[in-house]
Amino acid sequence: MTTMPAADLLSQLRAIVGEKHVRVAAEDLAPFLAETRRLARGTAIAAVVPANTAEVSAVVKACHAAGVSFLAQGGNTGLVGGGVPHGGVVISLQRLKTIGPVDAVNAAITVEAGAVLAQVQQAAREAGFLYPLSLASEGSCTIGGNIASNAGGTAVLRYGNTRDLVLGLEVVLPDGAIWNGLSALRKDNAGYDLKHLFIGSEGTLGIVTKAVLKLFPLPKARATAFIGAAGPTEIVAFFARLRQRAGDRLTTFELIPRFGLEIVVRHAPGARDPLAARHASYALVELTSPEPNADLEALLLEVLEPALETGEIEDAAIAASDRQAKSFWHLRESLSEVQKHEGASIKHDVSVPISRVADFVIEAGAACETEMPGLRVCAFGHIGDGNIHFNLSQPVGMDAKAFLGEWHRFNRIVHDAVAKRGGSIAAEHGVGLFKRDELPHYKDPVALKLMETLKRALDPGNRLNPGKVIALGDDLPEFKPGA
Repeated sequence: MTTMPAADLLSQLRAIVGEKHVRVAAEDLAPFLAETRRLARGTAIAAVVPANTAEVSAVVKACHAAGVSFLAQGGNTGLVGGGVPHGGVVISLQRLKTIGPVDAVNAAITVEAGAVLAQVQQAAREAGFLYPLSLASEGSCTIGGNIASNAGGTAVLRYGNTRDLVLGLEVVLPDGAIWNGLSALRKDNAGYDLKHLFIGSEGTLGIVTKAVLKLFPLPKARATAFIGAAGPTEIVAFFARLRQRAGDRLTTFELIPRFGLEIVVRHAPGARDPLAARHASYALVELTSPEPNADLEALLLEVLEPALETGEIEDAAIAASDRQAKSFWHLRESLSEVQKHEGASIKHDVSVPISRVADFVIEAGAACETEMPGLRVCAFGHIGDGNIHFNLSQPVGMDAKAFLGEWHRFNRIVHDAVAKRGGSIAAEHGVGLFKRDELPHYKDPVALKLMETLKRALDPGNRLNPGKVIALGDDLPEFKPGA
């Protein structure tokens, strides 16, 4: 394919979206080039901001015809370098932010891909419904990015991942064709369920422009507790006990280690330890119900009391008010942000079967601490779906760049421990660029071949977000965070 001169392509793009929506100056491009944690920075000839699906399609067709690579960006809150451009054109979906009215009978809402998650949550609440996807970046991440990464968050235990919340999609394919799959059906077996090709594909197979999302009854009763225990083994045992009794009223069950709580209390404004004594592990637990008179506190106490008597847990506090519940949540929601105050972090987003979470955390933690004395393990996350954010904070006083230079060595230690337990090295953040070269070590070869086949079939020129998830002869360098 002959590559069109950049000036000619830029002229075409300006004709499609308007002069002011084609960004080429260095200061205008800068926000589109860097990964959230500034571990990776790319290049682009332009960032284009179309207003609707038709303009997205026209931009893609122009890039495709010109032989120029392109990728889509939403809120640019990704954590694995999947939205970092390496040449070509960035297609920002920030102007595609329409949030349609709620279909109350069908319990669904149609939104554009650039809509911010928190605004979709608010629109659902105002109509008396819940859109349950909830994560730390919900004030800036967008629905398109959530879909591309199959985002999880704190309510997967009750409502599932983003994949479970999508009824239909509209997608611009790598050649610019528009697939209209905006079905609001709960059942449709008329051929392949194509939406699942694009959910979790990290923007490598198509660009999501609209989605029909499931809604749920708005919770009318809530009980929130903060629990201390001797370790992750006891926390997992208590989770199993509570789930058996509470069923789908158990909405959230989050693991927090002692080190994690300490750094939140140290750095997050207004944070304090809710329990009188120190404990090795903690859990943030929440029950919800659409029944306004549901006595969820009594249900929690029914499970807590025998667990305290047997020593399965050591202490617990049940929130006596909404304010106290928010203070408990503040501890969990601040955990990702405060880690930067402790220096550089090597972060892993992994999953294992729930029954193997405790021994994974214990064994992988010991292996990492043995490998580098003084390293601080911060293993936290979603016990209810086996997703652990296994983060490693540098030893106090160590050079940050030198620590990040050990990224791949610690990846292998942690990911081998995950694989040993039948887990995944990419739970909810995706593969992107950062884990692309790790994937062949752990993914089934037949699965990798199928992924390559799909990519080549939909994007034979490898123009859409090349070099992410799988490498198809592109020349993107190995990710080196310490370089």
